[in-house]
Amino acid sequence: MAMPSTDLSPDDIARLAARAGLPLDASRAPAVAATVNAIHGVVGALGELRLGETAPASSFDAR
Repeated sequence: MAMPSTDLSPDDIARLAARAGLPLDASRAPAVAATVNAIHGVVGALGELRLGETAPASSFDAR
């Protein structure tokens, strides 16, 4: 499933926090938005990896 590439703004984060009932000081919204966007980018990159040919770790024999 492809993740949207649009970054969340501090206003988006504040709305999402309010909707979830989570307290979020307005001064922290930019830092939270930057963190969420960074995590979203890493997860998106991991989602692009093709792992169909990768054997499960249980099949690895280090001997």
